[in-house]
Amino acid sequence: MEQVQSLEASSSSSSSPPSLEDFMKLLKGKTDSQRLAGLLLVTKFCDKNDQPTILNVYHALGSTFLHRLLLTGMGRGGVGGDNSNRQAYLRLSVTVLSSLARVSQVAATDEMVSKIPLILEVISNESGSSFREECYEFLFLVSAAREDGIITLYDSGGVNVLASQMATLPDGSHVMELAMKLVQLIVSKLPAGKVHVNHPSELSNMVVAIAKQFALLQNALKFDALYLLSNILSSSYSGPVHAVLQSMTCGEWSTCIRVGIMDVLQNRVAPAEKLQALVLAECAMSIAGEEWLIGSTILPFAHNSFPDNRCILLVLESSRVEIAVILNELAYLKYEASKNSPPNAETFLVKLRNLGVAFSLVEMIIKLISKFGENEESISTCILTESTFTKIIGGLNETIGVVLEYLHDAKDHGDRKGNDLLASVRIVGSYLAEAPSACKEKIKELLGYMLCVEGEDESSPFQSVSFLLPVLCQITMDKDGCEIFVSAGAFRAVVGCLISLIDSSHSKIDSSTIFLACDTILNLLLKREEVRFSLDNLCYVELLQALSRWTEDTIDTSVIMMASSICSLILDTTCEEALLRHPKFKLDNLIALSQLLKRSLVTCGQELMSDDTNTNTEADLYQIVSSGYSSWAERFPHVKVVVEGGANFVRQS
Repeated sequence: MEQVQSLEASSSSSSSPPSLEDFMKLLKGKTDSQRLAGLLLVTKFCDKNDQPTILNVYHALGSTFLHRLLLTGMGRGGVGGDNSNRQAYLRLSVTVLSSLARVSQVAATDEMVSKIPLILEVISNESGSSFREECYEFLFLVSAAREDGIITLYDSGGVNVLASQMATLPDGSHVMELAMKLVQLIVSKLPAGKVHVNHPSELSNMVVAIAKQFALLQNALKFDALYLLSNILSSSYSGPVHAVLQSMTCGEWSTCIRVGIMDVLQNRVAPAEKLQALVLAECAMSIAGEEWLIGSTILPFAHNSFPDNRCILLVLESSRVEIAVILNELAYLKYEASKNSPPNAETFLVKLRNLGVAFSLVEMIIKLISKFGENEESISTCILTESTFTKIIGGLNETIGVVLEYLHDAKDHGDRKGNDLLASVRIVGSYLAEAPSACKEKIKELLGYMLCVEGEDESSPFQSVSFLLPVLCQITMDKDGCEIFVSAGAFRAVVGCLISLIDSSHSKIDSSTIFLACDTILNLLLKREEVRFSLDNLCYVELLQALSRWTEDTIDTSVIMMASSICSLILDTTCEEALLRHPKFKLDNLIALSQLLKRSLVTCGQELMSDDTNTNTEADLYQIVSSGYSSWAERFPHVKVVVEGGANFVRQS
């Protein structure tokens, strides 16, 4: 190595740099010392961006010598010189390799790809070295140069190395930027979900490191971090990564993402960046819950000062603006541009995805404030002041108003099918479930239409009705609400939804949805005379049959009592003879109905009277059934025989 140092010194003292011909002679020399000298001169005097010269250097030097030099630097091989200079050899070889990799045709060679495992080993063993940046540059350039480059990086343990090293890289440095680019390559170029499924812990560690950059930086790298975090966390395979992040005792990653998102949303940035920040906010809440919106904004390594309520207000306002813009664009594409030519399918789908993100965020905000609304103590200890709540409610009212205008426009155009409309009904239903009196006049006008909206792949408005059930159940608790319900034709819609729920053997819908539908029907039937509502024969026949099927194999008292109370109220409007005259109602149906009523009046009735743990609700339902039976029993002789025959039943007056 003394010869190398003397050559460097002589070159430094020379009045003019060596010529390219001098480099080539040394690089093609017969001894290792000559080649080392040539390499040293190349690193000192050649412009690293002069690709033609670098290519000539590569051809002159050949791959064998450079490979031996790298191995010697790693302590494995023998190149001329003292072994005590191993570190200098390693630095020289890595520097030359990173320079050569800047030439794409060199980076794509087998010789370069074969060195990926060696450079990963160098990074692992020399984590604090001065040439770490050159190592990362080589890995990025070679991995990106051809398809199997990233595969070699992955198969050589690149994910593990990056996961262990990224937290130690200087914030905002070029080497951190290169590491992030490598992560982006791995996530985007490998088969979908491969890294998420096989390396959730490692990927989570990368998320922590990248999130810190997202919070701290105020340059272009901040947006690189934003897009990378969104890509990782919004993947359909990100479940295992979410689970690891949830289990972390330190939630600093979550605070970093919150601070970074607030930075983006409150500053003048491109609409695409703001949308990406909303995508990331949705991911963060899917991991940390809705409370993420009101989490801390204090980081030990940053000097930031945000009001505690700033995040939720920014996310709500940005989502509101996004919703207004997208709905306006969708309306134009559907009803104006389509007059001349159909809207581009890909453009439409992208807008639908973006709308879904904004809707999801608004729903999470609705869910969050509903939690505080249920618990007054949580409000008193919450960072959300009364003023903040007022702003949130105002923002939500304005957002729902925009959505209702979009639905009104669709109604005027006779459009009732599409996932955009279905998503709009869902967000309206979510908000009205918490604020049933909001936008009352608009809801009164649009309720019937919303109950007819179908998703793109639906043959009935099942999902729309399901989304609206919570508010329908609430408004039918009073007479005015029942009148709106009846005028919108909602009874048949809710009955159809309930029958579908009962008959869907593979339904993933929570049983609470069935009870919501039942409660809604029950509310109306109890006020039937007040609102002068007449039952449709076919509608109530199908409902009686479905309720009998629902209870056939159950021993759940709440199910039996709910079904029988609805049946009892329906029977009070007709008689056995009229029921049996209906072409779709057979004697077998009457027998099944009779068995249901017997179980509720006799078996369940006895259980309710003997068990103090039963709820008031079930006792109230029993009262509805027994009082109803007293009213209509004489009109249903077959039912009376089944209920009272051989049973120790006492009719209540």
